Amino acid sequence: MTADGPPATNPVIGLRREREVLTVALQTNRHVVLEGPPGTGKSTLLRAIAAEVGKEVVFVEGNAELTPARLVGQYDPAAVMAEGYVPSSFTDGPLLTAMRGSGLLYLEELNRIPEETLNVLITVLTEGEITVPRLGLVRATAGFRLIAAMNPFDAIGTARVGQAIADRMCRVVLGYQDAAAERAIVSAVTGADPSPIGLAVRLVRATREHRDLRTGSSVRGAIDLVLLLGGLLRLRGGSGLSAPGARETARDATHAALSGRIRVTEGVERTPESVLDEILDEVWPEDAPPPEEDEPATGGGGAEGDSSGKGEGLPSETAGPETESASALRRDRRDGGARRQTSRREMAARHASFEEVSPEVGELDQEAFAELMGQDPDAAAALLADMALAMDRDLRAAARRLACRVFIQVGRVGRTRTRGTRRLVHDRYADGDLDLDRTLDGWSGTWPPSTDDLVTRRWSGARRAVCLVVDSSGSMNGLAVAVAAVAAAGVVLAADERLQTSVLTFSGRVEVLQRLGHRRPAEDLVGQLIGLRGHGMTDLAAALRGARTQLMSAVADERVVVLLSDCLHTTGDAPESALAGIDRLHVLCPLPTPEAETAARALAARGGGSAELVRTLTDVGPALTRILG
Repeated sequence: MTADGPPATNPVIGLRREREVLTVALQTNRHVVLEGPPGTGKSTLLRAIAAEVGKEVVFVEGNAELTPARLVGQYDPAAVMAEGYVPSSFTDGPLLTAMRGSGLLYLEELNRIPEETLNVLITVLTEGEITVPRLGLVRATAGFRLIAAMNPFDAIGTARVGQAIADRMCRVVLGYQDAAAERAIVSAVTGADPSPIGLAVRLVRATREHRDLRTGSSVRGAIDLVLLLGGLLRLRGGSGLSAPGARETARDATHAALSGRIRVTEGVERTPESVLDEILDEVWPEDAPPPEEDEPATGGGGAEGDSSGKGEGLPSETAGPETESASALRRDRRDGGARRQTSRREMAARHASFEEVSPEVGELDQEAFAELMGQDPDAAAALLADMALAMDRDLRAAARRLACRVFIQVGRVGRTRTRGTRRLVHDRYADGDLDLDRTLDGWSGTWPPSTDDLVTRRWSGARRAVCLVVDSSGSMNGLAVAVAAVAAAGVVLAADERLQTSVLTFSGRVEVLQRLGHRRPAEDLVGQLIGLRGHGMTDLAAALRGARTQLMSAVADERVVVLLSDCLHTTGDAPESALAGIDRLHVLCPLPTPEAETAARALAARGGGSAELVRTLTDVGPALTRILG
């Protein structure tokens, strides 16, 4: 991907594998559709390859106004009046221009083109020819190829491309490049210093991972941000990010460059500017020095010219969540987390059963998923959590609906009514056993005694208030997210007259999902949890203080926090300093590493509770039963 401009000045950075696939597809006479979000380099990639092989590119912008006549061509009415329906009276459209000239026809926004126009292409793609009324048969020359591009995430004014067209084209999916490649792109276009480039790229990449955003910014946003930031700093008499007021200038530039490019998730009552302010606070906190330039990416992304075109690259065949080190998980938190919308290619690489569960775009085979759930619940749960953040909009929606049902059902396993410590309590009610001594002590002498004079006694369990605190930092993805959703369902379903519940999530900041004393449907809570993308730092102390704030309002005999986290804090105070006001702290440690297990046990011991190690989905129910039973 590069900025828009002449091909000669815009070499492709990254996208090595995608470039190789497209090159071979053209060499083997295949038609191709390039699929990916805006700004991933679809047009630039095609023009670069076309320039290498000496092909002319005929560009067509797809929209609802592209009729068959505008695509194919039409007779000039004035020429027809003068000469009749002869070939010289016909004006070729872009399709015939490319077919006759050995060129590449590039159809932008394929899924915005009307179906009747797309149907014109069926014979062209299959037979390499088209019959035009009155003009006759037109055959494509040997070098003709159709390359289409589409953004699968924009739902306004788009339609699903029919199977007849999809079956005649190869499909190449493009994702965003890694951080190093994006910095190289911005540097090549702007020529700016590394510091503003690093800041802009970090802000832009954070928009793609934020839980409240449906669509983040492309690298074009980073380019505009760098140019605006540099211009504003010069206008305001500053020089560089260390100048006084530079952070406020960066805020102004961020709003201008990115607020129109991002899309807030439906149902989230926030403005784009408020989300951008939150991201800026994480990347560049107030009263802090400018963030240091990012280090060049290593590992999965490879060198700049060898990038896979994905933010984190494809996992290796042997890599998986269980092989990641604790330091890698903390690095994910620092850099903004790894949970983002996931392409089908990435999910197929991570999950062996993905193509069985989702054989086609937008499809989720519930029978195949049920079979996988019976064979390997952990693999099924991890797959379902990843599909809930799929780039494929229809698949994402279906996965979230299914996840609500599945995780709530699993959350019911092991549920018991909360007994607490039973003790005798006295009430002025007519039920229970009469406490004669207490009644006589307080009797007014009026006969017969009124109900208010009677003192009864009964056995009662202690009332408890429980706050589930879910870590939503960078390590929370896949199976860990499923564990969190099941735990939340279990806690909410266990609530009764003696157990009040609340739910928080946290990373660098705390968010209340369910306040104490306010019951939310379990479906809503699970749906919100599986939509969270791991991001940010891990501030355990802030999370415990947030839980304490919730519990302080409870009328309860015991105030309990259940912390679902690896307990490896990366920012804020030591978590032990925030235990005041919490009667008991239990820890659910998902997918524990040795370092996480040690930290979880130590923190639970300081909080007077126990640490439960959750290695599989089926561990959640019994762990909650031991904690809440």
